[in-house]
Amino acid sequence: MTENRGQKRDPRQEHSGAGLGPPTGAFGGRLRTGDEKNHQTETITLTVPSHPKYLYVIRSAVYPVVLDAGFSRKEARRIVLALDEACSNIIKYAYEGDPAQRINVSITVEQDRLHFRLTDTGRKADVSTITPRRLDDIRPGGLGTHFIASVFDSVTYDTSGEKGTVLTLVKEKR
Repeated sequence: MTENRGQKRDPRQEHSGAGLGPPTGAFGGRLRTGDEKNHQTETITLTVPSHPKYLYVIRSAVYPVVLDAGFSRKEARRIVLALDEACSNIIKYAYEGDPAQRINVSITVEQDRLHFRLTDTGRKADVSTITPRRLDDIRPGGLGTHFIASVFDSVTYDTSGEKGTVLTLVKEKR
């Protein structure tokens, strides 16, 4: 490691964690600096335990990223709520409530859209059974997939891996 005696430090050039790679935030994502606004793509990745009490970490990390990407506060809240619902479904269905597992969330910010990639290593989703129930079927629960589909422009389940599911959610900027 080189020492810069007598030179002014730029905190944007410092690293957290192991000190490898580009500057990172508290959740391992790249920090954006003022001169990076013109970059086409950024990716932020978080990994959290599969316990509902840690969903706030995802919500807290995602909301400012969505705002920074140019979405309104109202739309950012809807995106965060739908993402929270998708993570809750991973905990409930893929991991069957096992808090010892992990949920990986990857957010890719592009100029005209956001990509969310939720990866689990639990029970594979049976895509043929994932359908929103009818809205006139009044009863508790079961509207999460309807809400997710109404918020995102694209919802894709990939179960082709050895285990688990990769859920990709895409939100276009309008």
